[in-house]
Amino acid sequence: PLVIAVALPGLACARPPVAPPPPAPAALPFMNPDLPLAQRVADVVGRMTLEEKAGQMGYAAPAIPRLGIPAYNWWNEALHGVARAGRATVFPQAIGLAATWDRDLMLRVATTISVEARAKHNESLREGSRGIYEGLTFWSPNINIFRDPRWGRGMETYGEDPYLVGQLAVQFVRGMQGDDPRYLRTIATPKHFDVHSGPEPDRHTFDAVVSRHDLSDTSLPQFEAAIVDGGAGSIMCAYNAVYGDPACASHLLLGDILRTQWHFAGYVVSDCGAISEVYEGHHAAPDETHAAALTLRAGTDLACGSEYDRLPQAVRAGLVSEAAVDTAVARLFRARFRLGMFDPPARVPYAAIPPDSNDSPAHRALAREAAVKSIVLLRNEGALLPLKAGVRRIAVIGPDADNLDALVANYHDSAAAAVK
Repeated sequence: PLVIAVALPGLACARPPVAPPPPAPAALPFMNPDLPLAQRVADVVGRMTLEEKAGQMGYAAPAIPRLGIPAYNWWNEALHGVARAGRATVFPQAIGLAATWDRDLMLRVATTISVEARAKHNESLREGSRGIYEGLTFWSPNINIFRDPRWGRGMETYGEDPYLVGQLAVQFVRGMQGDDPRYLRTIATPKHFDVHSGPEPDRHTFDAVVSRHDLSDTSLPQFEAAIVDGGAGSIMCAYNAVYGDPACASHLLLGDILRTQWHFAGYVVSDCGAISEVYEGHHAAPDETHAAALTLRAGTDLACGSEYDRLPQAVRAGLVSEAAVDTAVARLFRARFRLGMFDPPARVPYAAIPPDSNDSPAHRALAREAAVKSIVLLRNEGALLPLKAGVRRIAVIGPDADNLDALVANYHDSAAAAVK
């Protein structure tokens, strides 16, 4: 049979328009280093789904391949040297560095730490590795005030004097972050904000109710110095509560003081598991979803934990707005842009730091200088001290006399050899 096909205008011959292919990630505006920072941040946040944004708010942020965003782990330590990442220069523990009373030395020490951090990070990228302790955002220094020797983490601090602690914190932050007008060498994170100095066993439930004078005179000055004078790019909120509110959900600390009074523009990261402690330890929320919403509304941008995986559920339940999520993600990506993570390496001055910058002879010499300057002898005329000129050997007695773990203390890496 003869079949005649008749094409009717606008029907059989019409085809739906073909959607253009999505732009390659390299062509997306946020990848353009010549655009203003604010425009780049707005562009990248605007391209993410709610679930993708929530994923970026955990310390182990996953890659978003469709946007060309690589994975990034925010957790790194650098209390007295790059820690937990293999060989590095190990400087005296923080309490020893404080005993030098030397601001210039602290600046040189922190600068050296950040150079080694970049050397390690650059090498990790060349090897295609982006794991924990391989990044550029460091959860140091610990600038809580140490006045009770029963607090077992006092050696991490710079001691009991808020002024000294603040002055050293400023130099540590400046050394870590560098002085390039566009790019940060690393990001320093003063911790734990705030009124955190024991009792250690009760830190997940403890409510620090101090006088407003003590808060202003003892607990805040060193953090203000680190933020306002040092320019720290991030800050870590503490486990404990302050005046009844968990520190990571405190509008007083994170809103009124940090953002409003000090004009802090960086991001806030929780201590590890602190958001879970909002409901488990402090009972300030009925469950993890409510705790995630509560801390985000207060100003905590990044979770050291998985609690912020609950944020899409919290947004859909009306517990927190998606705009609050956007604000937090924008702060996080502003930090990543300032670290040069989306720019050609040739544009980032720190991307060229070579592997042999780590644990170099010059850095070991600086560690020795810091160790010598950290030694403090009490003057005791007419008795044991000062030692007589003829003394050639000194006995160091006690269970920690030759205990390497005690000497290097916590948050440390592995020195290639003892410095003599």
